[in-house]
Amino acid sequence: MPVSLVNSKKIYSALKMCNIRLLSAVPDASFAHLMRLADDDPDMTLVLSSREKEALGVSTGAYLAGVNTALLMQNSSFPFIVDTIVSLVFLYKIPLLMLISCDAQSGISNARQSQVDMATELILHTLNIPLQQIKFSSDVHNCLNDAQKLAQTSLHPVAILLPRDLVHN
Repeated sequence: MPVSLVNSKKIYSALKMCNIRLLSAVPDASFAHLMRLADDDPDMTLVLSSREKEALGVSTGAYLAGVNTALLMQNSSFPFIVDTIVSLVFLYKIPLLMLISCDAQSGISNARQSQVDMATELILHTLNIPLQQIKFSSDVHNCLNDAQKLAQTSLHPVAILLPRDLVHN
């Protein structure tokens, strides 16, 4: 299923409106257009890492240097950064905005996808990380804006789940 350029542009535009100036990510097909848009934009910095913890470290360091950031990752990778979120992001009150691509797809039941999606949501809930899911492309701007404001005012991470229908539509 191809990645949606239209929805990627909406997400990118919303990130820019939230004054996000750095995206950190491990390369992933779901974010291909977002990464290309960021790489082509002289007002945005894109930092690609080989591991999720490195990308998290980049976002954390950039925030401490005064730059608003967003971290892009797959939901299957989220468990690999839980210890760093607890020992770094929580401890130093980093308002981390995480965009997490998830496997959920309307009307399709896949046991592996369902388990990974449920685990991600359960971990986020257990860590008291606010979670929003963008279901419709018309909600992208409001959802990202609200999530960024919440992260900034609470000095706490906030996660946005991007379902397959949105990313690959």
